[in-house]
Order: sequence, then C-alpha cells, then structure tokens
Amino acid sequence: MNAPIIDPLQGDFPEVIEEYLEHGVMKCIAFNRRGTLLAAGCSDGSCVIWDFETRGIAKELRDRDCTAAITSICWSKYGHRILVSAADKSLTLWDVVNGEKITRIVLQQTPLQARLHPGSSTPSVCLACPLSSAPMIVDLSTGGTTALPVTVSDMGNVAPLSRNKFPDGTSYTLTAACFNKNGDLVYVGNSKGEILIIDQTNVKVLAMVPISGGAMIKNIVFSRNGQYLLTNSNDRIIRIYENILPLKDGLGALDDLNKTIKEEDTLEKLKVVGSKCLILFREFQDSITKIHWKAPCFSGDGEWVIAASAIKGEHKMYIWDRAGHLVKILEGPKEAVFDLAWHPVHPIIVSVSLTGLVYIWAKDYTENWSAFAPDFKELEENEEYVEREDEFDLVPETEKVKESDINEDDEVDIVTVEKDPFSDSDKSQEELRFLPVIPCPDDPRQQGKCVGSSSKLIDSNHSESPLSEENGQAAHNASSPLEEDTGGGNQSKRKRKLSEKGLELQAEKVQKPMKPLKSSGRLSKAKNKSVVDQDYGNGLFADDGSDDY
Repeated sequence: MNAPIIDPLQGDFPEVIEEYLEHGVMKCIAFNRRGTLLAAGCSDGSCVIWDFETRGIAKELRDRDCTAAITSICWSKYGHRILVSAADKSLTLWDVVNGEKITRIVLQQTPLQARLHPGSSTPSVCLACPLSSAPMIVDLSTGGTTALPVTVSDMGNVAPLSRNKFPDGTSYTLTAACFNKNGDLVYVGNSKGEILIIDQTNVKVLAMVPISGGAMIKNIVFSRNGQYLLTNSNDRIIRIYENILPLKDGLGALDDLNKTIKEEDTLEKLKVVGSKCLILFREFQDSITKIHWKAPCFSGDGEWVIAASAIKGEHKMYIWDRAGHLVKILEGPKEAVFDLAWHPVHPIIVSVSLTGLVYIWAKDYTENWSAFAPDFKELEENEEYVEREDEFDLVPETEKVKESDINEDDEVDIVTVEKDPFSDSDKSQEELRFLPVIPCPDDPRQQGKCVGSSSKLIDSNHSESPLSEENGQAAHNASSPLEEDTGGGNQSKRKRKLSEKGLELQAEKVQKPMKPLKSSGRLSKAKNKSVVDQDYGNGLFADDGSDDY
C-alpha cells in the first residue's frame, strides 16, 4: 500500500513482453472501451478481432473490394461498429456482431486516420484525415464530405479550402485532428503549429491556441476522461494541455466566451478565447538524443504518457508520469514500431512491429508471500522468537479487549449499484464486451482419412519390402475401426514379427473352443480379438502385450 510513497518510480505500468500475437502482417490496433476486444488491421485489407482475455481470434472481417493495407481502425462508443480506413482511399463501416459490411465510401485522398463520432452508439459521422488534404467530416449514410478549415488568415477570415496549399502559397502536409469527449468540437493541429477549435456542425473556427516555435503538429490525442490534450510536434516535443472547457457542453461555453470577449481583431480574439480553453501543462522530450516520437497516447486512467521512438530498427517506448518524469524505457526486438495502444483498464501496452507482430507488454509481478496473510512477515535472517504469555490461551486477552466497530443494526444496501470507475457513461448495458463463440463443424474429409488408413494398414502387412514395418507402424498410429474394438492401450505400440513357435501357439488358440464368459462385453471383445487374429493370420504383426509366446 505504501510502496508508491517509498519508491516514487514504482507504478502500474508495463515492464516486459508477456507474449505476442501473430496473424498475417498487422499494421494498426485499437481496443474497445473495456479492453476485452482488440481489433487489428492487416496489410491484406482484412480486420482481425482478438478476444484479449483468451488471446484467440473472435472474428475476422474481410471485404472483397478492399485488398490494400489498413491505415487506421476505430471502435464505436459501445463497440457495435468498427470503422476501417485503407490505403485504397476507402472508409468501411462494419457491424461487429454479424460481421457484415454496413457501408463503404471512397474518398479522393488516402485517409491516414479516421475516427467515429464519440457521442453516439451507432454513429453515422466520422472524422477523416486524408493525406495532403484538409481534415473532413464524412457522412457515412450519404457519403457527403465537409472539409474543415486548417488555418486562419491575418485578416481573421477562415482560409479557403485549397487542396494542399495555404492562402499565402505555402504548402502543408498531413493535418492531425480529433474529436473532444462529447463530439461537439473538433481540435485540428496544422503545420503552422496552431491548434484550431472548430464547431464541426457549422464549420466555424471558435478558438486558436498557438504552439511555441510554430512546429508542425503530427499527432493530437485526447485522454480517455477528456481532461487533457496531447500534441506531438515536429520539434520533437510532446506537449500536454489541460482542457478547461466543460466536458458535456463545450460548444456552449465557447459561444459564451466569444460573446463576453470584445476584441476588434478577430485573430487576436480567437487567441484570447483559446487561452481560456487550453493551458500548457507539461512538455516531454529526450534532451540528449532529440529523437522524433511516434504514436503517442495516454494510459487508461490518464496518469501516464507513452510514445514510441521513430528511429528505424529499434522497438523502444518511453513512459512518463503526468508530472513530467521519465519512469521507464521499454526496449523490444530490433524492429520499428508501427502503432501502439494502452489497455483502457489494466497496465498493459500493445505494440505493432514492422514485421506485423503484435507484442503484449505487461507488468512483471513478483511473488509476495505477505499477501496471503496480513500478519505474515518476511525475514531476511533468522530471529529468536519470544512467545507471548497468552498466545496459546483459548481466548487471548488481546481479543477480549477488542470491540467491534461495525454496527450490526445498520441496514445493508443491496439495491444501489456503484458506478464503474472505468465507464464513460451510465448506459453500459448496451456495450459489446465479448463476441459469441461460433463452433466449427467437423470436416467429413478427415473421417474418410480414417477409413483409408485401415486399408493402407492391411496392404502394408502383405508387402515384403524393407519399409513394410515402417509403413505398418505409421498406418497403425492412425485410428482404424478394427483397432478401436481391441482397445486403445495397444494402438501406439510397435509390432514385431513372430517366430515359428509363436505362429503355432497362435494357431492352437484359434482352434481352441471359446469358454463362455459372464459379461457380454468381454465376450464381444474376445470375439473381436479372434477376428483380428484371423485377419492377421500371416503372422507379420502381433501385440507385444500378448502372453502367447
């Protein structure tokens, strides 16, 4: 309990690779809200859903129209839908339970990232960030797109939506964007080092937060609780901003700020409003190596920040606490990191390597024997034990003095349900946590192999080649109808050739009349054994356990 106080660097974060998942070449991953299901997009255009509890594949979503690599994958709020973006400029919405494709939309540019609206259980709107184009709101039901502004001109007007150029003529590359927790605002980070807060319904810039240095923003991510915003810039610095706006009605609060602030210059007014929305909280960087960061994100509870090194040939991830201290560096195989995700509930990190493997990082737990008994004490060396005077009394004096602090007259509340601390909503009954298991039918072709193996066994018995014994042994290992009746204990034993005396004893046994047995089961078993002996009367094989020779 007091371990975090004694050791400030000890915390609930992963330390070692527990295992890895392998299925094709996986490119991107995403957990559902509970962390019970893990979705992975592959290079062949398919999407695999893993049951994270059993580490088995629960479902595979495959579209015949899509064979390009998956660029991003996103769960809906309650896990019933999955949005997949691919390198063939397509967006595909899937029904997870039925495994059916709901809709497929083809954009003009390749979407490198796509996120579903977080405020709806069955969202029909998503946010896409295409390559070399402005972010856009996509209506999945109609296929319509609405491009979002990426900059504000000096005159205060929203810049026209050109394909890949600013109004002043400078070109821009990928623009990062994300929804807030409620989904009524979109936070856009452009290549000028500006965070724009946009009303996605009216397509209007309501606030702007400039970043020191003006470096291009490559990633922008909200924490699970919506209180912190993370940005990854081209100046190799990860910045954490504290969100001051209310989580439920951020749009209304922004409208009130715009009404109260009186500023003639629209650009300055947007900056003043932005200063009342986001406050710089922490900055993370590697002061020595000055490396670029890749796929930064928060932990499930928002206490930790993780980012992967963008250097090719190393699988290295850095973990900071929210106070800004570097607490752990995870080093894996010498493979570049493609994507990573932190488990929403447990201290587990999942990373995707260049080879397509998914590594699962978990905490290295050590055995603590004191956890089995509260009065257990671990000793580093032998100590002399001093017996108490009342230790072996029926009722020790120490227990007589103790009085129970529990009031037995209090009523126990068994009706009120405590709110799940990891739940984002009170409507968790609709949430999809696990996928039902579909049993696979038996393959009739395998049953035909069993019948064929018995015929091969008989043919191999009559052959006189040097490989006859090996062929007979290999065929005998396969289950045949004759061997099932004689008992399973002799199936894996090797057979050998009988001598002349053994053949004579076997012939006498066949001619000897059968004595009546008490049990009908034993009689049938003996009859079956005699039939087997007659079929194998040539004497090539016999049971090692027989007492006939």
